[in-house]
Amino acid sequence: MLTIDFIDDRSVLDDDIKTSTEALLQFAYTYLKQEEEAELSVSYVTNEEIQKINRDYRNKDEVTDVISFAMEDGDDEIDVEGAERVLGDIIIADDVARNQAAEYGHTNKREYLFLALHGFLHLMGYDHIEKDEEVEMNRLQDDILNEFGISRDA
Repeated sequence: MLTIDFIDDRSVLDDDIKTSTEALLQFAYTYLKQEEEAELSVSYVTNEEIQKINRDYRNKDEVTDVISFAMEDGDDEIDVEGAERVLGDIIIADDVARNQAAEYGHTNKREYLFLALHGFLHLMGYDHIEKDEEVEMNRLQDDILNEFGISRDA
C-alpha cells in the first residue's frame, strides 16, 4: 500500500485526476509485486519551477514534463528498521502536461496519469538511458496503463 502526498499549491487539478492518479499508482505498485508500505509525493508545478529544478539538479536549463527524485537510488541508503519505505518525489509540469495532451490528441487526465506513472517507474528503478531500458520501460508503461483501463486515446 502506498501513501501518496499530493502537492498542488496552485489548485490546478480537480479531485478526479488526483483520485485516478492515486488509484493508478496503487495499481502499478501491486503490478510490480510490491507489498510493503511505502510513501511518495506527486507535485504539480509551473514551467518556471520545473526548469529551475531541472537546471539545479540535472544541469539541464530547459523545461521538461516530469522529473523524479528516487530515495532508493544507491548504495548509501540508510535502512531504518520499522520505518516506512520512502520511494521519492515525482514533479509534473502542469502546463507541459496540458500542452502534450493537446498535441497527442488525448485528455489532460490521460497525460497526467501517464506522466505520474512514468515518474513512478523511475522511482522504482526503471530508466530509459539505454535503448533496451527504454523498450522495457515503454512496454511496462503500456502494459500497466492498458490493464488499468487507460488507452492512448482516453
